Amino acid sequence: MPQLNPNPWFFIMFASWLTYSLIIQPKLLSFVSMNPPSSKAPKTPSTSPWTWPWT
Repeated sequence: MPQLNPNPWFFIMFASWLTYSLIIQPKLLSFVSMNPPSSKAPKTPSTSPWTWPWT
């Protein structure tokens, strides 16, 4: 069965991971986020207790 022979598939897997790690990943990581996190302090919402009609 040729599917069980790891000889050609290991090289394909190694070459694809090498391509991803050395070429594609640095290009993806160089993008700047369009919405950087703000430095404002988060507001806590004011919550009121719910009044149940049957109590």
